Amino acid sequence: MTPPETPESFTLDELDYQLVTALQLAPRADWQRIGAALGVDGSTAARRWNRLHRSGHAWISCLPTTIATVTAVVAVIEVDCVAGRLPEVAAGLAGDENVVTLEHVTGARDLLIQAFFADHVDLARYLSFRLGRLPGVAASRTQIAITLHTEGSHWRLDRLSEPARQSLAETRPPQARPARPFDADDLRLIRVLSDDPRQPAVRLAERTGLSPTTVRRRLDRLDAERSIAYRCEVARYASGFPISVSLWGTLPPGDTGRAVSRLSGMRETRFCATLSGAANLLLVVWLRSVQEIAAFEARLSSQIPELTITDRSVALWIMKIGGHLLDPLGRNLRAVPLGFWSDPASDAAEGELVARLRQADG
Repeated sequence: MTPPETPESFTLDELDYQLVTALQLAPRADWQRIGAALGVDGSTAARRWNRLHRSGHAWISCLPTTIATVTAVVAVIEVDCVAGRLPEVAAGLAGDENVVTLEHVTGARDLLIQAFFADHVDLARYLSFRLGRLPGVAASRTQIAITLHTEGSHWRLDRLSEPARQSLAETRPPQARPARPFDADDLRLIRVLSDDPRQPAVRLAERTGLSPTTVRRRLDRLDAERSIAYRCEVARYASGFPISVSLWGTLPPGDTGRAVSRLSGMRETRFCATLSGAANLLLVVWLRSVQEIAAFEARLSSQIPELTITDRSVALWIMKIGGHLLDPLGRNLRAVPLGFWSDPASDAAEGELVARLRQADG
């Protein structure tokens, strides 16, 4: 990727915003269809996208939702860093393939992480033998996402007319059967797809060793099972919503259904999950300014009076989102394909601890 242009030298016009919205609705649609929705020819749409993508101002990510929301444990991890060591800690964690989001934030934590694990054992191993031993980490606190209600693939810029949106609406068949676990070919395909989800089937076949027919069949199945999700993202400073705020709150157990349904449907919401801790809700919203935080919370209080906000953090630098590393302005640097974390050194350290415990027990 070429070096990003400076904000002063790069601007997005209305067609750029419409293009991003179109790709949020139909991320793998051909350029002729995208162009028709925008009222331009397909080559113009492709040329515009290439400019946005090469500069890091827009990109499409591919997330294996079955891993992250059905068969795995999703954790929200708060990290405190030793003074002066935050950049070192963040750089050490950013490349972990199980880390979906990594943010430098304000408030009672330095870093805020969303990550997924095969099970609770893997989560414990990661916290004890990976995060806990990383130089510069002073402390951490972890909660498990009991239910993930919405995530960033549902967020839209909403810059298209209703007829244009309708022309791009994906006609997906109802989910006929539960999503099945990924096999090795699925994981290899998703990993390659993560580099650029708009790659044609022929190119994906070349890179995976599968036939184009097999690639198309697998993509159709993964899409029908809702096993993968695409996100068309735009650099936050250019999005119109440059302020990302994480809000922790409490909801009475009996009121969560109505409340999370309303929260998930709000224009500003990027992420909403019920958690295992005393603060049983995490809501991440994108706002136009810091000054909007108070007004947004007032609206929450009015519309969902049973929700009590207990803490908040503003993102200073979203370093990783949806498996992509970003610069301080939110421009894409490169993809880190998502997958389950594994580390032989951590496995060995855990084995040594188990041996010590066994010996003590004897």
